[in-house]
Amino acid sequence: MDIDAWVWWLVGAAALGIGLVITAMPELAMLAVGAVAAAVVSGLFGGGAVAQVVTFVVVSTALIAAVRPIANRHRSQRPEFASGVDALKGRTAVVLERVDANGGRVKLAGEVWSARALDTGSAYEVGQEVDVVDIEGATAIIM
Repeated sequence: MDIDAWVWWLVGAAALGIGLVITAMPELAMLAVGAVAAAVVSGLFGGGAVAQVVTFVVVSTALIAAVRPIANRHRSQRPEFASGVDALKGRTAVVLERVDANGGRVKLAGEVWSARALDTGSAYEVGQEVDVVDIEGATAIIM
């Protein structure tokens, strides 16, 4: 029982696909596409072993070279729309109760938040506008 080369390429592509699911390494998907391309060269065009391997290497390398920089660029970009506490960082709040290193209260995004001064030597008085630099739990860190 002799199995055609294109079947082996598809088995290899399936194994790479399983590896992709297990490890979440996108490079394995690109190698799997290269294996499918080699299966097409073998099954539809009757290409020899050299043509199959060259197709696998060229397609896989081209996909990795093209897709990896795009993926890295998307991975390093900050989300366009911040949500949750990330959306509150950088906003302006109004002091409701004196805020110093020990605490206080501010009105932030229409809600009353406990707050603490970033600089331990600073104090902010009622009515003063302050900037939120961070959120720690339910406490706004201001300056």
